[in-house]
Amino acid sequence: MKEIENYSLLAHNTFAIDASCSRYVEYSSIEEARQVAMQLVEPFLIIGGGSNLLLTRDYEGTVVRSAIKGCEIVSQTDSEVLVRVGSGEEWDAIVAKFVEHGWHGAENLSLIPGDVGATAVQNIGAYGAEACDIIKEVEMVRISTGEVVTVAAADCHYGYRQSRFKKEWKNSFLITHVTYCLQRSFHPQLDYGNILSELQRRGIAHPTAAQLREVIISIRREKLPDPKVEGNAGSFFMNPVVSREKFESLLELYPQMPHYHVDEQHEKIPAGWMIDQCGWKGRTVGRAGVHVRQALVLVNRGGATGREIVDLCDAIRKDVFDRFGIDIQPEVNII
Repeated sequence: MKEIENYSLLAHNTFAIDASCSRYVEYSSIEEARQVAMQLVEPFLIIGGGSNLLLTRDYEGTVVRSAIKGCEIVSQTDSEVLVRVGSGEEWDAIVAKFVEHGWHGAENLSLIPGDVGATAVQNIGAYGAEACDIIKEVEMVRISTGEVVTVAAADCHYGYRQSRFKKEWKNSFLITHVTYCLQRSFHPQLDYGNILSELQRRGIAHPTAAQLREVIISIRREKLPDPKVEGNAGSFFMNPVVSREKFESLLELYPQMPHYHVDEQHEKIPAGWMIDQCGWKGRTVGRAGVHVRQALVLVNRGGATGREIVDLCDAIRKDVFDRFGIDIQPEVNII
């Protein structure tokens, strides 16, 4: 178990904010997670790869992270395979392994930064797929008692970028493993974003899983900045789901407005499109800005503080609300 006092978090947040914590603890086994859980006192912050984190100050408490590794088959049939993965594994490396072994269902989630444990907390999603589509169960340690607990995906109450880990279970568990249910047959999801157009450009009519993963990676790299070059946390805002009445009133004003069907009573409107309509794409305010190719992404132009990025976020939210009457919510965890 790693334990360090007065620890810099610069390498643990993709926004590249230079902040520190009073104490940093890393557990690499279930037993170490139990030890950490039974010793934890408030305040504490559980992190993954730091790709969904914005630090606005030094953290006067303990920061906890999983370093549990491993990827193993739990069971398999002719049609599916259950794979148990350590929560400290890098997510995209695991997706690559799934594809390599012919275990399907995670391809559209390629190149999403972060650790495996975060997939269960955030219910990460992209290009028409969500982590909850393939999560079977989550293993964790209860912080109050050190008890080892396993919960089925259905009990996590997954929704769009939501789970019980972000609500009533927040700061209640240390995740140790996630088990995914993957398919042996490949049924690609191609009708989201510009996947089909990119496949057509490459002359691919029936992609393999490896080809689909390559296309997803190419699209993401084209429109999203590399955090090693320009600090960011990917999509900063969630796409709002609005009522049918609200959607239809906006559609009258903006006939070309993109949207995605949720159910008979709701539609999802891309936050990036609304931000772009408000003229924010590519703009810079001080040392923070909006990415030039993707208005959903806020960036650290160099040396920005977390407070500067929050101020930019607030200004964008105000403009979107004033124009569209929609309050877009940050997806990033602001500390």
